[in-house]
Amino acid sequence: MYSIKTARLIIRPLNTEDDGFILRLLNTPGWLEFIGDRQIHNVADAQKYIVEKIHKNYEEYGIGLQLVFLESVQKPIGICGLIKRDGLDDLDIGFAFLPEYFGSGYAFEAAKASLDYGFNELKCNRIVAITTENNIRSRNVLEKIGLQFEKFFFIEGDPDELMLYGLNRNID
Repeated sequence: MYSIKTARLIIRPLNTEDDGFILRLLNTPGWLEFIGDRQIHNVADAQKYIVEKIHKNYEEYGIGLQLVFLESVQKPIGICGLIKRDGLDDLDIGFAFLPEYFGSGYAFEAAKASLDYGFNELKCNRIVAITTENNIRSRNVLEKIGLQFEKFFFIEGDPDELMLYGLNRNID
């Protein structure tokens, strides 16, 4: 698995020692509203989620959601990365941050770094993202990194209507 360093962030693979952070993040109001309840209620649940969901993506695809670490204060503040999602043909960029770090540009910085990694290192021709219409913060980040709204659609097994954003690699 890869790591990325930006001006303010270190983006690195999650490990089971990040269980307390995952427990907290997956139970924030924003996660529960926009992503959904993953039934992570204790540290053991968080460790299981890391191993069975996140590490599974690492092992199968060599990519996945990663820990976003704010270097200046030596604290985890969110997750971001490229994932292979059932129902989508292209890699999907996903991110979530603790609410106290909203509005500081960290989601943009991490998402842009992940997008660049996908195009420059993985040589993806196209990267997409999904969100819901009422998730204005995520939509703003997606648009700021260059993704454009393409359509409303449903993914099998998800009752919510989703918005698909996409960006093709600029090949010169």
